[in-house]
Amino acid sequence: MFISQAWAQAAGGDSSSFLVQLFPLVLIFIVFYFLLIRPQQSKMKAQKEMLSGVKRGDRVVTGGGFIGLVTKVISDNELQVELAEGVRVRVIKATITDILTRGESVRGAKDSEEDDKPMLPPPAPASERKSLLGSLFGKK
Repeated sequence: MFISQAWAQAAGGDSSSFLVQLFPLVLIFIVFYFLLIRPQQSKMKAQKEMLSGVKRGDRVVTGGGFIGLVTKVISDNELQVELAEGVRVRVIKATITDILTRGESVRGAKDSEEDDKPMLPPPAPASERKSLLGSLFGKK
């Protein structure tokens, strides 16, 4: 008496209702593509082009934050970078994050001659250094 009978609806729905349910998912994918996927692909392409153009004489920044000068391109994946005068390290090319300045290309030099030439400019003469206590108490 107080309980009314519930009638089940027909099981087969319209195909248009399926498309209406699928539309938000497609819209989300399109938004993700234009906001996330496409910019990341263009960034990776620019990074790859930058790394393919690294040559001797370029001042680069590594992934660890070291700034150095490329002294030799060893292979497609490896560089020799001079961090300080006489301090040369081998670096994987993929760890280069930025090229600060482009060096001029050297033609006609052999690899053995390249290793002997210092690439970094000579250090500037050290100015007079003040001690910490002297600067605190006014001594010059």
